[in-house]
Amino acid sequence: MSDWFDYLVVGGGSAGCVLAGRLTEDPAVSLCLLEAGGSGDSAVINIPAGVVMMGSTSLNNWALQTVPQPGLGGRRGFQPRGKTLGGSSAINAMVYIRGHRSDYDQWAQLGNEGWSYQDVLPYFCLSEHNERIDNEYHGRNGPLWVSDIRTGSPFHDYFLNAARECDIPVLDDFNGAEQEGAGVFQVTQKHGERWSSARAYLLPHINRRPNLSVETQAQVQRILFEGKRAVGVEVKQGKRVRSLYARKEVILAAGAFQSPQLLMLSGVGDQAELATHKVPLVHHLPGVGKNLQDHPDFIFGYTTSSMDTFGLTPGGILRLLKGIKPYRKERKGIWTSNFAEAGAFLKTRKDLKAPDIQLHLVTGLVDDHGRKKHYKQGFSCHVCLLRPRSHGSVTLASADPAQPPLIDPAFLKDPQDLEDLVAGYKITRRLMNSPAIAKWIEEDTFTSDVHSDDEIRQILRDRVDTVYHPVGSCKMGIDDMAVVDPELRVRGLEGLRVVDASIMPTLIGGNTNAPAMMIAEKAVDMIRGVSRISAATQEAASRQEPANA
Repeated sequence: MSDWFDYLVVGGGSAGCVLAGRLTEDPAVSLCLLEAGGSGDSAVINIPAGVVMMGSTSLNNWALQTVPQPGLGGRRGFQPRGKTLGGSSAINAMVYIRGHRSDYDQWAQLGNEGWSYQDVLPYFCLSEHNERIDNEYHGRNGPLWVSDIRTGSPFHDYFLNAARECDIPVLDDFNGAEQEGAGVFQVTQKHGERWSSARAYLLPHINRRPNLSVETQAQVQRILFEGKRAVGVEVKQGKRVRSLYARKEVILAAGAFQSPQLLMLSGVGDQAELATHKVPLVHHLPGVGKNLQDHPDFIFGYTTSSMDTFGLTPGGILRLLKGIKPYRKERKGIWTSNFAEAGAFLKTRKDLKAPDIQLHLVTGLVDDHGRKKHYKQGFSCHVCLLRPRSHGSVTLASADPAQPPLIDPAFLKDPQDLEDLVAGYKITRRLMNSPAIAKWIEEDTFTSDVHSDDEIRQILRDRVDTVYHPVGSCKMGIDDMAVVDPELRVRGLEGLRVVDASIMPTLIGGNTNAPAMMIAEKAVDMIRGVSRISAATQEAASRQEPANA
């Protein structure tokens, strides 16, 4: 491996793979991608149902924990994060959601010029290869395949019929003209296989592009500076520690927890906090690690007599075995399931301009991220609060790069978050009690004795945790607490950017994986100084009123 490259990209996750794949389209550019995990190309990753084996264990997963959460009765939360090429796109539930139009317009209103919905929609389309939908909201030629679910589960119809019984509109596309309603999610799959950021953007080019170097099992220890300019990184690979250098830029794409951690380990952050760990100060930037936001989530769980669900029962295991043949032959059936197959975006109050809760219907009984097993057939329904008021932080546990950071999402710290979740709980309970889906319930596993508002508040405190969407800890902006500017350059430093979900100034109303890839697509043009978005595309985006995507 050479010691010198034009660009060093730290983190081979959802954003990092986009950066590596796109920037090395120019043969004159040399780039090294550094990933702490493995190759991102194994059966457990590529078979969609493998999410069960990874999301609840340390397989391809950092399996981080939060600090004790006062709002959750002192419990520590679980924070899965992908540790492999593809990052969390290699271990997640593959749901393709962009958020609401108003999310991005708010970013622009906060002073982030170039980040309105009209500005970012073309980059979503540039990324996307939608298997079915062909209209002004979607791309058909991008590397990221987006497809309809291929399980044929009858629970799709049960859920949508329940929505109709509750006067909830049914949508064909959550990323089109409207977001409010219920529907079946599209997923990042190609022909029944997971299509992670690595498979979309990176793996096809490894060993084929001489200007692309990819190093796995490579843990970056710190950023190297000359004065205020980032010039390289120190990386540990096995027992060997070496320095690599960037002629142009060092780009952090390590995610909402590890990008701020790496900045702080390198002397960039709040001066007083760094001093407590005896980290030499390079640049005082008090916003590093602040503004952490995540979706607090509650799960309803039910047992059922239906064998169209997942279950650790003799019949459920037999169904999995019978599903091997159709998966091998047609890439269809139970093994293509992402589990979170359908869902909804709903408002807890009619006066809201955008949905404030999201539901995920899961065709299995989920308890504690799947870590607690129930040997029964079942299904579940998540309800998460999309725009919580509570903001937390990421801080150093020590100056040792091998130690994970202290993660504090501050779940339910703001009392209004609890009240909004109470409203979301009631809406979800009403939906699950509607005849079309209630007839499939044998036992309400977690909430059968919950009736009053106080009882709802208590079970929320007892059982809420993340739905895996941490953002904001290196926020983009123009205020004193911003970490990066609207070009994603770290404020006050040279040769250093952050490009991942940590730059989001506010949490978007939906799953965060597709937005992370959009951010990287847009960053590529910022880095190159040349836009791939035609004037005609921008004009088409501007005409899409009142699009919610």
